[in-house]
Parts: sequence; C-alpha cells; structure tokens
Amino acid sequence: MMKGHIRLGVNIDHIATVRNARGGVHPDPAEGARVAIESGADGVTAHLREDRRHITDDDMERLQHLCLETGMPLNMEMAATDEMLDIAKRLKPHAVCLVPERREERTTEGGLDVAGRHNQIMPIIRKLSDSGSRVSLFIEAEPGQIEAAARSGASVIEIHTGAYAHALDSADEEKAADILQAVQTGAAQGAALGLEIHAGHGLTFSNVADIAAIREVVELNIGHFLIGESIFSGLDEVIHKMRRLMNAARDMA
Repeated sequence: MMKGHIRLGVNIDHIATVRNARGGVHPDPAEGARVAIESGADGVTAHLREDRRHITDDDMERLQHLCLETGMPLNMEMAATDEMLDIAKRLKPHAVCLVPERREERTTEGGLDVAGRHNQIMPIIRKLSDSGSRVSLFIEAEPGQIEAAARSGASVIEIHTGAYAHALDSADEEKAADILQAVQTGAAQGAALGLEIHAGHGLTFSNVADIAAIREVVELNIGHFLIGESIFSGLDEVIHKMRRLMNAARDMA
C-alpha cells in the first residue's frame, strides 16, 4: 500500500433507505455505487438484511454485476444465517462481512460474538471461503473476540468504531480516549495474529482521523455519513473529502 493510502469502502445502504421511504426506483443504490466508484472508492459495501429494510435481493444482483463490470470489489454484509449463506454462495461477492443482526435495531449495534458462537460461525466461514469470498468478521476490539476470529478461518476483521463515535458525540473525551486505545491495541493484536484489519461504523469528517492513523488498519467502511452529506454536497465531493482526511491522517501518523 502506498504511503498515505488507506482503502475506503463506501456503504450505499441508505440510498436504498431513501428510495424505500416512498417506493419506486429512485434514488437507485446501484447508480450511487457507480458514482462512488467513479469518485475513487476502493470498494462498495451493501448489507442485505433479513427484513430487507433497505437493500433488496435485486439490488445485490445489480451491484454484483456492476462490480464485476468495473473490477471493483463488492463487500456483502450479512447475518450468519443459512438464508444469507445461500444468497452469498450464489452471488459470489468478492468479500462477505458477517455482522450481528437484530430486527428491532435501527442499525448494527455492537460486534459479532465470535467467541460465543464459534461452532455456528465456523461452518459458514468455511462454506463462504469455499465459494470464493473473502470472509470478514465485524467485532468489538476485545482480545477474546479477536483471538476467536483468528481461529475461525476468517482472513479479515472489521473493528466496530460506533462506540468511539458515540462517545465523541456525547463529548465524553475520557471514554473516547479509552475506546480509541482499545481499537489501537485490538488492531495491533489482530495484525500480529495474521488478520487483515478494517474498521467502520459512525465515522465522519470530524472523527475519522484518529482511526485512519492506526497503521494496522488498511480499510475503512463508511456509509451513513457519506450518504447524508451527499444531500448537501454531492457524493463525489464528500468521498473526495473523506479520502483527503484519511490520507492526511495516515501521512501524519
């Protein structure tokens, strides 16, 4: 990876949220993905939830077609269920990120319990890997979870940064500092165990720098903030700005 460069995966879920609020076909998340690609994103992320609250099966089909056409990796976020496994095996996205999922939550809150669900998750990881997808686990920066992830057969972990973002939003600087330290320590632990380290959730222009500065982190996945800001500034502009902030933070680390 060249100096100053950290990969940016753009999650386009909430383009579909806006579309679904009124029905119809506009705005189209696949078109949003195309704009993200043209604006310099390193990958496209989409979460096919069990209740299909935003991204749909048809969206995933079209996103995979677009990503194959453009040579851009598609990262499919999904729950560790048989239904989602069957869909992922059919689509064969470049990457699959297993995430916890509860229907009553507004968005993914907290990381996957890899340690507690090890026996359930390992066969899914193996089948996804056999199908040709790289497997990532969305987890908290907790030593036990990272160790379990390293034993699971997954090649990547994505460290949940939502609690860090929430602490900063609440002006709890002491808590934010403690969480940042845990993320830094967890990234180092995961890398030492041979895992590729990603991070994401709740990242914005104002809080991305300290996460992007963590040398072990090679990719950030950001969605809600970018889509929200694009209402005012356009998706291409906000992606370019996020990229500049990420790279500047890495250069100064």
